[in-house]
Amino acid sequence: MRFFLEFYLVKSVLLFTKLFPNAFVYAFCKTIAQLFFKYNKRRTTLTLKNIHLAYPHKSEEQVRTLALEAYESVAITLAETLLMFNDRLDIDSMIENKDEILEKFERYFEDTTRGKLLMTGHYSNWELLAHFLGKSGYPIKNIAREGNNHLIDERIIQPFRGKYGNRNIYKQNAIISIVKTLKQGLRVSILFDQKAGRNSSSPTYFFGKEVQTVNVLAQLKLKYNPLILPTFIVRGKDGKYTVIMKEPIEYIAEEESDETQKIIKMTQLYNDTLEEVINANPAQWFWMHDRWKIAK
Repeated sequence: MRFFLEFYLVKSVLLFTKLFPNAFVYAFCKTIAQLFFKYNKRRTTLTLKNIHLAYPHKSEEQVRTLALEAYESVAITLAETLLMFNDRLDIDSMIENKDEILEKFERYFEDTTRGKLLMTGHYSNWELLAHFLGKSGYPIKNIAREGNNHLIDERIIQPFRGKYGNRNIYKQNAIISIVKTLKQGLRVSILFDQKAGRNSSSPTYFFGKEVQTVNVLAQLKLKYNPLILPTFIVRGKDGKYTVIMKEPIEYIAEEESDETQKIIKMTQLYNDTLEEVINANPAQWFWMHDRWKIAK
């Protein structure tokens, strides 16, 4: 019964946001985010703690301001996701550097002799980034956690994410599908910025603090030598976006003879790359996740 109630609640929200102007949808989502910040004390406390961990030099007021900005960023992402679901957002017009980034896509993606691993995270509007890739003719397979509600997952999330040919690969079945995709010279996207269990992670540092980081990127690089492409999307002050695709990371820690140490050093470099992106626009990262919790 709970699954059906949740499913129809989400359907109602989608219908509700379909009937009102875009500006109202943005305002509605921002209001919801403000209420969550005020009344969901556990999540708000975690957010403030994470920001303080990453930026210990910031005052309490600065930390709180950044947290509020982060909640607003998530609200904008939610609003735009709802609008994309209802085909009310012109994806192409949202990308400021469309022509430039399409040239990069062509340069890296047209060569099918090597697979491509898009290293990304829960930063800015990651759903818009995935849709833009698929709509541009370069669909991706995205590693994802299966939703708790199978009705929402099967009838809403999967069709939405598959609109332009993208496809979710659930973590429990991921490796075989990833390897097959890479051998075909195609694209796999991994949001690697959440905590992972010790069996699938390496000890690293993130913002100078100890953290476990998923190490599948490094393992796949060593075994199959795909292009590791750090790929992110950044929201500008005008609400438009810039897609960032950094040069491929070819580093394989050749100075180390032990494979475990290779993987640790490679994974650390991926963390450093993400940290650099976050530092440029810290309010656009998803600070609400318990990233520094050391999983058992």
